[in-house]
Amino acid sequence: MEQKLISISVDGKKIEVDPGMNLIDACALAGASVPSLCFMKDISANASCGVCVVEVEGAKALVRSCVQKPVEGMKIRTAGPRVMSARRTAVELLLANHPTDCLSCIRSGTCELRVLAETLGVRASRYPKLKKFPPPDTSTEGLVRDDSKCILCGRCVAACAETQSVHAIAFAGRGARTRVTSFMDKGLANSPCIQCGQCSVVCPTAAITEKDQSSEVMAALADPRLTMIIQTAPAIRASLGEALGMPPGSLVTGKMVAALRRLGFAKIFDTQFSADLTIMEEGTEFIQRVQTGGTLPMITSCSPGWINFIETFYPELLSHLSSCKSPQQMFGAVAKTFYAQKTGIDPASLRVVSIMPCTAKKGEAGRPEMDSAYRWWREKAEKDGTKMSREHYRDVDWAITTRELARMIRQSAIDMASLPEENFDSSLGESTGAATIFGNTGGVMEAALRTVYEILEGKALPQTDFLPVRGLQGIKTAEVPVAGMKVKVAVAHGLKNARVLLDDIAAGKSDYHFIEVMACPGGCIGGGGQPVLPDIGKKLARNRSLYMEDLRLPERKSHQNAEVSALYKEFLGQPAGHLSHELLHTKYKARIV
Repeated sequence: MEQKLISISVDGKKIEVDPGMNLIDACALAGASVPSLCFMKDISANASCGVCVVEVEGAKALVRSCVQKPVEGMKIRTAGPRVMSARRTAVELLLANHPTDCLSCIRSGTCELRVLAETLGVRASRYPKLKKFPPPDTSTEGLVRDDSKCILCGRCVAACAETQSVHAIAFAGRGARTRVTSFMDKGLANSPCIQCGQCSVVCPTAAITEKDQSSEVMAALADPRLTMIIQTAPAIRASLGEALGMPPGSLVTGKMVAALRRLGFAKIFDTQFSADLTIMEEGTEFIQRVQTGGTLPMITSCSPGWINFIETFYPELLSHLSSCKSPQQMFGAVAKTFYAQKTGIDPASLRVVSIMPCTAKKGEAGRPEMDSAYRWWREKAEKDGTKMSREHYRDVDWAITTRELARMIRQSAIDMASLPEENFDSSLGESTGAATIFGNTGGVMEAALRTVYEILEGKALPQTDFLPVRGLQGIKTAEVPVAGMKVKVAVAHGLKNARVLLDDIAAGKSDYHFIEVMACPGGCIGGGGQPVLPDIGKKLARNRSLYMEDLRLPERKSHQNAEVSALYKEFLGQPAGHLSHELLHTKYKARIV
């Protein structure tokens, strides 16, 4: 039943609001922006920072607006002398134990604490530094935790627990000894952490960040002995512009290619090429499972955070995963075998860099089984009676995030907005619209259905867009008639939602044939390596941009990708064939923490 609106006054302006909302949102409706460091809509509201205080007529103390509800006739003042003094004191207390390395901090331009201190006119803290902190936790491949920069806002804890249901970090200690940490301070690598990075995109400071590898990549670009090639994930084209100061959702595909050329990469390729390749492999695998009585529902395997999650929490369901590698890893394997052989490049000097919206991609690139190019070249060398070193044969050498690429572009003084539009290189650069939408939740499912339908039906789709699997609802379901059967599909994004589907499978109650899971809310557009402080508006803008590019491309179905077809003809043979399984598929196993 819809609640009746109530009337309140904010800074003298009367407005009607829902009594169930909090005061910070009610003030926003009146045009009053109340600052906060612990509050983040739909993620965290624990009143810990004390910055969001407002004055309520008749109340003895100031009210923390992120948790207080409005009542009929309430009169609120958002910026009086008492309020401003309290906010400045709260910020000074936070700064007392905070490092002063702002100029060199990785979050220098996006730190909420720094912005708020400047806004409030706080230049220094009157309070002594009392805390000592352990060294940063660098135990995982994707993330770094630095307690000295933590302001105990709780956003990361809420994102990990409520959005992802992982609970890798929590508050420990009491009073002045309170801190955010992993279980028994053993480090994130020894916790259930899946490296999704959702903690890093909501952190207001640099307490949790991606493990920055941009300096390593820049050093390699300066090495004349190396051939540096790069792949860019679908979601990057809709978020890189935002990271460089453009409006959210800015579609910068061609300008991004131009910027990467100016950074010095030998070839700029598109991960969308291998997204189309993934659909050919995954779609074929799904058809084979349906026709031969294989394990159903089959679940997509493109999201490494999701793979870490199922390996940790549901290892008994691993047989449901598609054996396909992610597009990032498929690209690396193809680049260091087919492309290296075709162009005559020594694979020992070839380096593959990927630009990903995801911190978990760093860990995925480092998984020991992701060395299929090395195994392929070793087999060829053994036939020739020679030996080869394993060094430098990892399929993907570096996976860097949207944020890292933005820093590289700024450091190189490249004004991306003024660059001309340029095209990806061939023969690993062509893609279809189906690959573009991989960046959105539901995109992998829609891309797969476009191809599976036409292969099984032997005719063109009457409608290319599968609207039921689009949107930002936590779980989306659809029933698609294909070749005389009704294919039931489900899409989940955010791992709390994935648990719902997994629990049904474990209980034997699932009747789905095909399930897509993306670890991050919104899919890759909301990835842990994307521009920080995401909100629903930014995600929707990125989402719309990818669907817009899908509509613009001349081909919108993965099986129409001419370069992928040529790859099969010249090298792989056929989808799900022997060589494809050797290079493009893998096995997953239980993760013990």
